[in-house]
Amino acid sequence: MEAVNLLSSNKYTEKQIGYLFISVLVNSNSDLISLINNGIKNDLASRNPTFMNLALHCIANVGSREMAEAFASQIPSILVAGDTMDSVKQSAALCLLRLNRTSPDLVPMGEWTARVVHLLNDQHLGVVTAAASLITTLAQKSPEDFKTSISLAVARLSRIVTSASIDLQDYTYYFVAAPWLSVKLLRLLQCYPPPEDAALRSRLTECLETILNKAQEPPKSKKVQHSNAKNAVLFEAIALIIHHDSEPTLLVRACNQLGQFLQHRETNLRYLALESMCTLASSEFSHEAVKTHIDTVINALKTERDVSVRQRAVDLLYAMCDRSNAKQIVAEMLSYLENADYSIREEMVLKVAILAEKYAVDYTWYVDTILNLIRIAGDYVSEEVWYRVIQIVINQDDVQGYAAKTVFEALQAPACHENLVKVGGYILGEFGNLIAGDSRSSPLVQFNLLHSKFHLCSVPTRALLLSAYIKFINLFPEVKATIQDVLRSDSQLRNADVELQQRAIEYLRLSCIASTDILATVLEEMPPFPERESSILAKLKKKKGPGNLPDIDDTRWNVNGSAEHSEDTESTNKSPPSLMADLLPTNRPRPASSSPTLLSAGTMGSSHPFTDLLNLNSTPSAGASLLVDVLSDISTPAPITVSEDNFSRFVCKNNGVIYEDQLLQIGLKAEYRQNLGRIYVFYGNKTSTQFLSFSSSVTSSDTLKTQLNVHAKAVDPTVDGGAQLQQVVNIECLSDFTDAPVLDIQFRYGGTLQKIAVKLPVMLNKFFQPTEMTSQDFFQRWKQLGVPQQEVQTIFKAQHPMDTDVTNAKILGFGVALLIGVDPNPANFVGAGVIHTKNTQVGCLLRLEPNTQAQMYRLTLRTSRESVSQRLCDLLSDQF
Repeated sequence: MEAVNLLSSNKYTEKQIGYLFISVLVNSNSDLISLINNGIKNDLASRNPTFMNLALHCIANVGSREMAEAFASQIPSILVAGDTMDSVKQSAALCLLRLNRTSPDLVPMGEWTARVVHLLNDQHLGVVTAAASLITTLAQKSPEDFKTSISLAVARLSRIVTSASIDLQDYTYYFVAAPWLSVKLLRLLQCYPPPEDAALRSRLTECLETILNKAQEPPKSKKVQHSNAKNAVLFEAIALIIHHDSEPTLLVRACNQLGQFLQHRETNLRYLALESMCTLASSEFSHEAVKTHIDTVINALKTERDVSVRQRAVDLLYAMCDRSNAKQIVAEMLSYLENADYSIREEMVLKVAILAEKYAVDYTWYVDTILNLIRIAGDYVSEEVWYRVIQIVINQDDVQGYAAKTVFEALQAPACHENLVKVGGYILGEFGNLIAGDSRSSPLVQFNLLHSKFHLCSVPTRALLLSAYIKFINLFPEVKATIQDVLRSDSQLRNADVELQQRAIEYLRLSCIASTDILATVLEEMPPFPERESSILAKLKKKKGPGNLPDIDDTRWNVNGSAEHSEDTESTNKSPPSLMADLLPTNRPRPASSSPTLLSAGTMGSSHPFTDLLNLNSTPSAGASLLVDVLSDISTPAPITVSEDNFSRFVCKNNGVIYEDQLLQIGLKAEYRQNLGRIYVFYGNKTSTQFLSFSSSVTSSDTLKTQLNVHAKAVDPTVDGGAQLQQVVNIECLSDFTDAPVLDIQFRYGGTLQKIAVKLPVMLNKFFQPTEMTSQDFFQRWKQLGVPQQEVQTIFKAQHPMDTDVTNAKILGFGVALLIGVDPNPANFVGAGVIHTKNTQVGCLLRLEPNTQAQMYRLTLRTSRESVSQRLCDLLSDQF
């Protein structure tokens, strides 16, 4: 009560003590809160700047909901009033920011919002700094209302960057003009895409170039504060360049500037440079520039003292890896693994395994790399890694003999890691016959080698070895007696472990009573595994945890490990039987339902061997009854415009960002096989605030429901700030279609219901199966499809430069096989494919004739169905 009485004093010291006491010690539920609010109200109305500041500080420090309810509507009017003192404006802006963070639904957005933006023009830089913080937070929440801040922020930034330090004397910190305001303005600009106005865009580019140029100037002071302030502005400018991802020269310059920091004596700078370069590595404009620093990064890995910096160096090597440097990077990572810190070994093992698989040109290198990995860091090789080796060896005929030979040699070492014994047991059990012709690796030698490791292994590995032994009986009748003696021994038949005992008894009886034919049938070679997303990749994503953006072929989505998306591992592992179930038992036949689209080894080889296809083996639910009705819980839905901005970009590609605004980024990763498709949709929350009541479903028109079966899995109702959520959408094409389904998203952000509708890029050409043809077959089929209704032709002006390689890539991306040397005119492009739907298959031939002089194209499509020809023609002609 004494403190409340002090509020009404006219002495500054007494009033200050009263406010200090209330800020620190009074509970927001206190009975005195109405008296306190009354005192604050009087001070805000007094127009005495000192008293107003004390009151505003108190509101911000307490920040309770009661305070927000009492004053949230009054503070904006103080902020934008013409006669308010500068110091009070600063306090009012920061007080409003605090209330917006604690009770966003109580801060009214109204006529004052437009006037707040103009505070960026204020003469007083303290007011501008406070306003920049407030506007950045508000712009993340409702970007459209604050769009005008872009031009004001660029203008203000330009004045700061180009000023001499004497112009902003009060705001120059160790020879750097207004560094913290510059950082805030650059951060505000990251809430928006690049400015559309050309003059504004060039002015911003000029600012960013000036900041990069200043970074090259010799330091004006040797003090650490000078370099800290200078680098703070530089790193924020680089963050904006990366965010815009549209100026190749700036991106390359930013990369080179970061490259200079890689060898800086300041540890923090090296760390930040590596982290930013990870992001740059995922931009098509700067990927090559990042690769030029590979030697420096490798050197950092070897010589860096700080483990967190070494971790970032590993991430950057992973991000910059591509087919041209994969062998070098994998070799360096392997050599570093021998001495790597225990805290990062498991993640490094996963990354090496993923890179070896992703960029292997031949499988022998891949097998060597993984066995080397097990030898160097066996304890950190998770089960997913050796499962994956076995999947790949089983699926690739040409590497099986080499794998058997290599694993046999690796097992000769006196001390083998148990993971190597598992791989050895499995591969020799399946493919030991491929090396049995050599006397040095005869069946008996192979068996004795495996059995010499048996007693040192854990129960699951012994169980796997027993399975290998029964396979040996089938493959090599001459060792049958030796193996039966082992199975018959007391240590097996009376084993304390029930699994081992059961296997020993059953395998022994099987070998005694089954005829050779029956044994061969029971123990026939494993069929190829259905291709699915690499289990190691899923493991790395899971390890990285939620809240990071996904690995998608789009320049804005990081490809490095630090930004992998968290995977719904349950959905990935559910449909096919788990690998553990596949690998440990004998070759018992798999249930047919688990993989209706089992690939034969032949068809697997036709796609690129290391493409990790998403797990498409669970047939999407048939029947429209399972489609989610997005309007079911809304009685009178308001019409929302459906976003189609990026729809056409996906005609010839499957991965990328389909929608982005200031709150949400939606990325897609799609895979199609015959008439089935699966799309992984990634929702990235770009704000620092949680999305509540989040729901996402797919709707189709009545006609489309009869042509396309779409089933979207349910999603979590909350998305944390900065986090990311995944949804799986299964698609089944029943017949040819023209329309596309719509993705409806709604969620609450800051108390406001947000609704977004995006056209999902599911087009007819996604269900293409490419078909190779000879010239004779092509023209014979071309003549057969000569009925006028079967042909659709269009002549159109080129919208993009006429580049042969780009055209080739687009036609392949469209889904057909590109037939080289078929057309008499080598400048023409010819393609063939079959559209797969559930009800029918439609063959398709296409011919694209470019005329470079006239900058025109003629596109001709012939299919057995007119509607298909027309739709494919419409889709493809828009791409050139």
